Amino acid sequence: MNERWNLDPIYKGFGDAAFGRDVQALEGAVKELEAFSGNLTGEPLDLLKRGLALQERITELARKLFTFAELRQAADTTDAEAGSQLGRIMGIYSESAAPGAAFEGWYARLPELERMIDGDEFLSGYRFRLLRCREASRHLLPGIGERVMAKLKISGGSAWAELQQYLTSTVKVNYRGEEITLSAVRNLAYSPEADVRRDAYQAELCSYAAIADPVAYALNSLKLETLNECALRSYESPLAMTLEHSDMRRATLDALFAAIDESLPQFRRYLRAKGRALGHENGLPWYDLFAPMGRSSTRFTTGQARDYLVELFSHFDKELSAMVAEAFDNAWIDFFPRSGKAGGAFCAEVPSIGQSRILTNFDGSLSDVVTLAHELGHAFHNRCIQNNRPLNRDYSMPVAETASTFNECVVMNHAIAHASGDQEKLNLIESQLQDVTQIVVDIYSRYRFEAAVLEKRGQEFMNAAQLCQLMLQAQQDSYGDGLDKKLRHPYMWVCKSHYYSTGLHFYNFPYAFGLLFGLGVFVQFQKEGAAFVPKYDKLLASCGSDTVRNVAASVGIDVNSVDYWRSALDVVRGEINEFLALSEKKC
Repeated sequence: MNERWNLDPIYKGFGDAAFGRDVQALEGAVKELEAFSGNLTGEPLDLLKRGLALQERITELARKLFTFAELRQAADTTDAEAGSQLGRIMGIYSESAAPGAAFEGWYARLPELERMIDGDEFLSGYRFRLLRCREASRHLLPGIGERVMAKLKISGGSAWAELQQYLTSTVKVNYRGEEITLSAVRNLAYSPEADVRRDAYQAELCSYAAIADPVAYALNSLKLETLNECALRSYESPLAMTLEHSDMRRATLDALFAAIDESLPQFRRYLRAKGRALGHENGLPWYDLFAPMGRSSTRFTTGQARDYLVELFSHFDKELSAMVAEAFDNAWIDFFPRSGKAGGAFCAEVPSIGQSRILTNFDGSLSDVVTLAHELGHAFHNRCIQNNRPLNRDYSMPVAETASTFNECVVMNHAIAHASGDQEKLNLIESQLQDVTQIVVDIYSRYRFEAAVLEKRGQEFMNAAQLCQLMLQAQQDSYGDGLDKKLRHPYMWVCKSHYYSTGLHFYNFPYAFGLLFGLGVFVQFQKEGAAFVPKYDKLLASCGSDTVRNVAASVGIDVNSVDYWRSALDVVRGEINEFLALSEKKC
């Protein structure tokens, strides 16, 4: 089995003649779109089909070129040629934005658009995209407004975001007399040593004093830009803008948050129990949120991971199992850490060859097998949308984690059921609850913080101290007495880059949606068994060509129902009860 992915099926290198031809083809297609959008005269039906076909060609070429360059760079971040080519491709592709917007603005104004869609097979495949563009056109700025907005963001929102990234990546943290990076000290929160976790937390908080004020300026400026843009585009609020971009309705979000609100006492039970198990009487200190509990000695080679996942998924979906075997056997995966390789894990779709590529930093733990299962879920999602038209292969964030979360559920349920003893079971359940608590409770606190910041920014500038108070209040609202009131994290607004994304406001709630939607889908599978599998595959295939509510309805799920979200959270409640029993037995 290969330890590294094979990129040759995409291109054999930047010197590959096929790579050069595709770069030239992309340049030509972008120029063609520019000329086309500047002269939209003639038969509307013909123009609409020609323009969409041209956008398809640009999308397919750009995706293939981008992906190859990004994968090369991820495999070796010191690869200067990869960085150069990535910049080159981005520069070419960016020139398609203005003519693309002009074309979309043109067809959005066609009074006969729906009639044209109904009467043409090609256009009917893009019904959702075309009508969504028509709705979105209401928020486009007139004249050169869009171009001006894009240019101003370079020296506005994007610049403030870069400042936050620069300050948090360069600040030095004094940890036990040694200067280390912010990311390094934050990683110590996972240490098995209690004094390491405590000292790292204290060192982290101290480090923010040097950068809190300039980051506060960045956050204030970004949120004011957001409010101004919403007003100019006639959105009711930044949240309304995010929901529209996510193909979600407010009723869905309200149902989700209603269920989360109801579940918070259960999460607080878990946090207090973990605190007691670790020797704390006033709730869990922030620095012990990620403290490991129990023990797991289960280890895997890559070959054992392959056989384990192939066998496990074969009992659910034969197509998924076969794709997992293909991924391992045909060098889709770059497994092990090495100097220069990017950290973390991700999955990249390569539709031109009908495959995906997965980066991970495998160390043989069950946790890393779960990570592989997660990324292979994304790969399976990519496989399910492979036959969609090129412009229907992108899907909104709320449903992006469905397949990955589902895969995690399959693996973790099996692992917990077959744990070697109470210590391993405790380790597995607590690890899972850590993740769920972050995605439900902490993300809820981030949502409440961002909502409060946007409300206040319309009236006043907030200094660092005020932002810290808003963050502490948001943590109180979500974590409650689950956390030690004196040992929370007032500076989470400084280090979380999501608050500084110029085009992604309320970035975090789709993660909560995605996790709980995936859990709910898993509950549905447990009810229906094998009969659910074709519905599941169809659900994944429909992402990108319909609203979130309609995608869910295809498998009998009503995301506007609080009861649905309760059913997903019931899974978590069961795990919390099991954790309490095991942690008390341990004590």
